[in-house]
Amino acid sequence: MRYFIELSYNGKNYHGWQIQPDVISVQEKLNSALSTIFQQDIQVVGAGRTDTGVHASQMFAHFDVDKNLKGDFAFKLNSILPKDIVVYKVFLVDDEKHARFDAVSRSYEYKIWLGRNPFLLDFSWQIHSQKPDLKLMNEAAKLLTEYTDFQTFSKVKTEVYTFNCDVTEAFWEQKGEELTFHISANRFLRNMVRAIVGTLLDVGFGKISIDDFRNIIESKNRGNAGLSVPAKGLFLTQIKY
Repeated sequence: MRYFIELSYNGKNYHGWQIQPDVISVQEKLNSALSTIFQQDIQVVGAGRTDTGVHASQMFAHFDVDKNLKGDFAFKLNSILPKDIVVYKVFLVDDEKHARFDAVSRSYEYKIWLGRNPFLLDFSWQIHSQKPDLKLMNEAAKLLTEYTDFQTFSKVKTEVYTFNCDVTEAFWEQKGEELTFHISANRFLRNMVRAIVGTLLDVGFGKISIDDFRNIIESKNRGNAGLSVPAKGLFLTQIKY
């Protein structure tokens, strides 16, 4: 039987979602907790990958086991998992339902704090000395929905079959001193959101124009884009099926 897990995690202490040799990952912790409960090897499949230090306020994964789950299974899982990983629901799905391949949309947010806030150090990138032009950044962000090839914002030497992504929305909003970039697409490339944010900030700080931003997208050259902003401000916020 196949079960879906809905969870969230603070990515500070993890080298991303996916299992890697000699480092701690969220997937590894879930596998370990489930394997302990069932006393057999359980491997979860995630809806996607998040990089080192990136957070997820909503993530889905699936696993297969030949047992009916009884009682509050989420409570049982949470009693074993580290406190920075929280499971909200575990539910039965059709055997063919796939956490990764059946997802039709993923959304991310990137958070910037304009100033200094000791309580947000782990969950935002703090900019102390200057304030970007939000109007210009939103004009540039709109251009992202006009393109499908985002090789410009992809990590170099990544193994993907295509750089095409269908971006359905991309915009900034400001509430007080907090700036949040919202972006949704059917899929994302490695480092894509952080590279987009860094390049949009170049627009906001007047380092490049909106036309420059368009030319950077069309160049398909990572070297032309802006810096990759710190992972701690990035959140995977929603996955739709």
